[in-house]
Amino acid sequence: MSWSAQQYVAFEEERTRPSRDLLAAIPPMQARQVIDLGCGPGNSTELLVHHFPDATVRGLDSSADMVEAARKRLPNVTFATADIGRWHESGPFDVIFANAVLQWLPDHATLLPSLVDKLAPGGSLAIQMPDTLHQPSHRLMRDIAADGPWASQLAGAADSRTEVEEASTYYSILKSHCSRVDVWRTTYHHPLAGGASGIVEWFKGSGLRPFLEPLDAAQREQYLEQYLEAIEKAYPTLDDGSVLLPFPRIFIVATR
Repeated sequence: MSWSAQQYVAFEEERTRPSRDLLAAIPPMQARQVIDLGCGPGNSTELLVHHFPDATVRGLDSSADMVEAARKRLPNVTFATADIGRWHESGPFDVIFANAVLQWLPDHATLLPSLVDKLAPGGSLAIQMPDTLHQPSHRLMRDIAADGPWASQLAGAADSRTEVEEASTYYSILKSHCSRVDVWRTTYHHPLAGGASGIVEWFKGSGLRPFLEPLDAAQREQYLEQYLEAIEKAYPTLDDGSVLLPFPRIFIVATR
């Protein structure tokens, strides 16, 4: 299973809100070169195009499906399919925007300074990462993977995500490379229609991917049935039939 733009944009408003909040925290500048790493279907890139009208804005994503959707959305913007972990452009960039992508890459202590090195003086690295690995939603993914008949197939599924560090750790990593580092953590509470099934649909477009990809169709259905049952117990349905999904995220704006 590859990334699905259609599945991802089923919750586009909720997924785009952190991009807006991150963009609003970038210090004012006359940006000329802006790049959106992990641009997805172009929802975050569209914000950048409107916010920096005089800049050349480009997008990169590892998913061909996402890049195709982004090109349809923004035909005048250049998008490319690329592995961000092997991205070696030197820049300089005025803004490097990385919304909900760097949690899939390891070794942040090396990665983040290397991204700052690609900035022009006064440029900003803007990062948002879901901090969800210790939430019931993700703990249950791991529990079901370990306890089911697919345990051997999914033994490495949890390793695809990098543990998000404390804010103080990221501040320490970046401070010696930057003139200003702004770090904060926000927990959104997303109301999702359909009760627990809404949560399952949400994570089918993101966190569940490493657990579903190694399975065949019958196994995926069985896994998702068990996951839904567990989610129903962990996230009670409200009187109106919806459910609130607490979703913590960490934000960083590091200015060179």
